[in-house]
Amino acid sequence: MTKRADSTSEPQFPHGVRLATAADCSDLISLINSAFSIETFLEGTRTDEERLAATMRKGEILVAENGVGELLGCVYTEVRDSRSSLGRLLARARGLERNARGYMGQLAVDPAYQGAGIGRLLVEAAEDHLRRQGCEAVDITVLSLRPELLLIYRRFGYVETGTEEFHPSQPLKPGFECHCIVMSKQL
Repeated sequence: MTKRADSTSEPQFPHGVRLATAADCSDLISLINSAFSIETFLEGTRTDEERLAATMRKGEILVAENGVGELLGCVYTEVRDSRSSLGRLLARARGLERNARGYMGQLAVDPAYQGAGIGRLLVEAAEDHLRRQGCEAVDITVLSLRPELLLIYRRFGYVETGTEEFHPSQPLKPGFECHCIVMSKQL
């Protein structure tokens, strides 16, 4: 069981949402693998200790928890550079500091709580978190083998902006092909 964050220590997050810590790792691995168990096209699990540790070094994970500190969901956030050098130069020339792009991924909600608004809570908290860090937009990637997710992210205001190669953490099972659909939203 994870420890509950003191609501006064991180007032920038909605009640029940906080930054994940190293103490959350085993609960996060269980939560993520449970939420992504629907992805039967991958060999093995979505994450493990090594992959989660690497993820947490690169960006930040927000977690939603209930009143007794049980994790209900999580989402990964990362501040990235703007899409082009020209974009950065134009932003600097205009005196704008907000030229970074955020990335949000690995949105996972405990299957027992899916449909209860936890995903929306985490998406909004992640967008606010990235906005406070100077991001002007946020990008996500949706696997082409999960087309049902496109409709969900469109309801959150994301639009398709391109495709990119899929670099899975585990090999795809034989017979499957996959790419990423990039979706973006201005903050």
